[in-house]
Amino acid sequence: MLDVKVDRADPTDLYEQVAGEIRRAIAEGEAKPGERLPPAKDLAAVLGVNTNTVLRSLRLLRDEGLLEFRRGRGISVAGTPERGAVVQRARELVDFARSQGYRVDELIEIIEDVG
Repeated sequence: MLDVKVDRADPTDLYEQVAGEIRRAIAEGEAKPGERLPPAKDLAAVLGVNTNTVLRSLRLLRDEGLLEFRRGRGISVAGTPERGAVVQRARELVDFARSQGYRVDELIEIIEDVG
C-alpha cells in the first residue's frame, strides 16, 4: 500500500492532497511505471476520506499522464512526474492561448515554428 496521508488542517482540497501524495510516491520510486495502485476504495479507507475524493485525485493524475485506467485491470502508474509536469504546463499554455484568442491548431503552428 502506498504511504499517503492527508492533513485536514491544511486548506488545500483533500483531492489535491491525495493527488500530491501519489505524485510524490511516483517521484520517489515508491510507485513505479507499470505497477498497479490499490483500489480507490482501499485508499479512501486508509486515508479516512470519501471514495469519490480519491477517484477525483486519480482522474486528475490520469489526465496528467501519470496513471492509466484499464477496465478489469485496475489503475497503474503510466508515466513519470516529469511527463506529468509537461502535461500540466501544456494545459496551462492551451488555456493561456485560448484566453488570448488563439485556437489549438494555431497554437500547434506556433509551437512547430519555435521548435
